[in-house]
Amino acid sequence: MTSSAAFPFRVGFLGPEGTFTEQALLTQPDLLEGELVALPSIPDVLAAAAAGEVDYGFVAIENAIEGSVNVTLDTLAFETDLLIEREVVIAVHLNLLARPGVSLLDIKTVMSFPHATAQCRAFLTRELPGVQAQATNSTADAARMLAEDGDEHTAAIGTVRAAEVYGLEILASGIEDHPENATRFVVVAREGIPARTGHDKTSIVVFQRTDAPGSLLAILQEFAARNINLTKLESRPTKTSLGDYCFLIDLEGHIDDELVADALRALKSKQAGVKFLGSYPAAGAEGPDVRREADEAWRRADEWIQQLRRQVRR
Repeated sequence: MTSSAAFPFRVGFLGPEGTFTEQALLTQPDLLEGELVALPSIPDVLAAAAAGEVDYGFVAIENAIEGSVNVTLDTLAFETDLLIEREVVIAVHLNLLARPGVSLLDIKTVMSFPHATAQCRAFLTRELPGVQAQATNSTADAARMLAEDGDEHTAAIGTVRAAEVYGLEILASGIEDHPENATRFVVVAREGIPARTGHDKTSIVVFQRTDAPGSLLAILQEFAARNINLTKLESRPTKTSLGDYCFLIDLEGHIDDELVADALRALKSKQAGVKFLGSYPAAGAEGPDVRREADEAWRRADEWIQQLRRQVRR
């Protein structure tokens, strides 16, 4: 572990100061007991966690408007052996930031993290038609670059905190296209599965044995047969050959649930590979009772089978 005399552990996150990632991280009191380490990109955060340079990585994985953060998914699926230990969901409100004295009419270029820019398409089209978009590693990095090197024709999309940190003015607030915008973040570490809470989520990657008609259905039937709800299903290229895809799946339940364990056992035996990305407490309020009812039904069925098998003549 990478603790020091001053801090019991280290937490890497997408910096610099003022990112939405930092904003989400600041909602987790237990993680604030560690040393917070700002890193320049999501791959840098995950690489540092995988190498043990930080004990935990804190990164965005999904946005309500733009969907998955592919660099996070691909790094977890193909490049590291990290486990998700927690998810954190926060509301996202975006703002147009500029140097003092600049007006909306002056703006010709807007800098930000591509996911953030995409979440403001309607505003940019309506208020800044023809504006040039410039990609940065994070929303806070855009604010920092604007403060250090920007001019009166450039703006950044970022947080209120970034405006405060870097001495910028807010030209327009709440510019996101959808008011219910939210981003999901995850805490990752090299080892350890949090204990079952009764309101959990499990993430896996399933690699198909063959790409044939009904292959996805065969995967989904393992969950349907056990009354396991999937909260996310996404295909991603395996990066081995054109047309070869794997499936990233989030499902309700914990590896310590009999039903979930049985489903993963079946998938592991029938598919080319299953990569376990973690079982962890789900964000939000307690889930419905169907999870516990299904688990209890499985236990009763298993007891019935065991009673029958004990009657087999040996």
